[in-house]
Amino acid sequence: MDSSEQLKLKSKLEALLFIYGEPIEAKKLAKILNLKESEVKIGLEMLDADLKQGGRGLTLLEDKNRFQLVTKPEFSELLEEITKQEFTEILTPASLETLSIISYAGPISRADIEYVRGVNSSFTVRALLMRGLVERSIDPKRANAYLYSTSFELLRHLGLSKNGELPEYERFKSLISNLHEELKNKDQKQMEGAIIEPVTEPNSNLNNG
Repeated sequence: MDSSEQLKLKSKLEALLFIYGEPIEAKKLAKILNLKESEVKIGLEMLDADLKQGGRGLTLLEDKNRFQLVTKPEFSELLEEITKQEFTEILTPASLETLSIISYAGPISRADIEYVRGVNSSFTVRALLMRGLVERSIDPKRANAYLYSTSFELLRHLGLSKNGELPEYERFKSLISNLHEELKNKDQKQMEGAIIEPVTEPNSNLNNG
């Protein structure tokens, strides 16, 4: 793998880790990129070095061969301040949009929320959790991941006994579900095509790690 391919790999890894938002195994990254795990590890080492030397706000966290992009500890006070402001202010349009998706499509993973919204939603989801408007539970189909749903507090505040009593619940639940499937299929096609293409040559015989 030459230097230009390594730079592409580093960028792809950064994009994947950012959008995934949770710890992900190097083996899974290798499968997505159609590379050996050892090659992905080299790319992760390059990304880690770049984040440490480039005056960046993010750092690469590693634990038991799982990797995640996180904010640097030195910015904790800054992030706490914006979180406090978000907690005390009225719900932003982004928060209302995310809350609506969770209300009509929950239980739903953060990755699926981001599929529908098209943007990273970690901060928004966390703010809704802190407000007590949504709650999370372990995803039974995926380790180290959560599903988000509306809280009893939100339903009580709205005077509802269940989500099914929300206005036009079945209609909007179906619309969100269809949109999610369309975006997921589109994303899959992009991953199979030019956006996340194998770094190796098309005729390479390299096997996945």
